[in-house]
Amino acid sequence: MLGLKLPTDPRWVNIVEKNIHEILTDHAFCEQKAASTAISLMVRYPEESELVEAMIALAQEELSHFEMVHQLIIERGWVLGRERKDEYVRDLQQFFPKGGSRMDQLVHQLLYAALIEARSCERFRLLSESIADKALQKFYRKLMISEAHHYTLFLKLARQYGKDEKTVNQKWEALLEFEAQLMSQLGKKESIHG
Repeated sequence: MLGLKLPTDPRWVNIVEKNIHEILTDHAFCEQKAASTAISLMVRYPEESELVEAMIALAQEELSHFEMVHQLIIERGWVLGRERKDEYVRDLQQFFPKGGSRMDQLVHQLLYAALIEARSCERFRLLSESIADKALQKFYRKLMISEAHHYTLFLKLARQYGKDEKTVNQKWEALLEFEAQLMSQLGKKESIHG
């Protein structure tokens, strides 16, 4: 369903289980950045009313997810650590050339967001099925469903705002191939994307 070309090695869950605090901190910042991305899209494209409406709802949902992850951290007697650099997102966002029309830039941003949500969904599925902590299994199962909705929303919007669906689909396939190359180097840290 997600179209990912390289699945996460299931052993990634073993890395995560060695440092739950680290994965929760990284996850919290991922949710915060997702809310920030939605707000940024509203600011950059205020004339696109359908996009703005979708991003209002998304920003609110992502902030609620941040709050839920933060609460898990607090309940476990920890504090939210400092923000980590997300090398996956940084490297992924180098794929499309800079410049182009505003709508091309929007489509590229939407495709990046769709792929980030798809990878998060895939990782949350792994956690919901394999992590020993039953409370976290349930938590990640719920969030996996949300991430799947976000993925399909961003992909739908990219196709809507693209010049033609065929071109958008070609860009999407090329981005998926590029992401698979990135993922072949990752999966060795307790982070949502790394």
